[in-house]
Amino acid sequence: MPKILRGPLRTRYESRARIIKALAHPTRLFIVDELAGGARCVCELTAMIGADVSTVSKHLLVLKSAGIVADEKRGAQVFYTLRTPCVRAWPSCVEGVLAADARRARLVVG
Repeated sequence: MPKILRGPLRTRYESRARIIKALAHPTRLFIVDELAGGARCVCELTAMIGADVSTVSKHLLVLKSAGIVADEKRGAQVFYTLRTPCVRAWPSCVEGVLAADARRARLVVG
């Protein structure tokens, strides 16, 4: 391991990777997009995704463990929100990479 990737710097990159890994699933990206519009209960997300409550809850737990979402119990329902607004910018960044790849592919083919 290079010396520069030891200690606090390595820990910082590992923390970043943990967050990126949490976002690295189509269902979790969908959940983040939905939560960008406001709080959603698990029942709403389950209906939108078309999966069982257990599966959606596991995805939400991954996002919560990474610090991306927060939950709040309201009566019998649990609502989720984004903890930090900057997560909403992540899909835009990814779309920028995809657009650049598409432009490059057109140049190579054309």
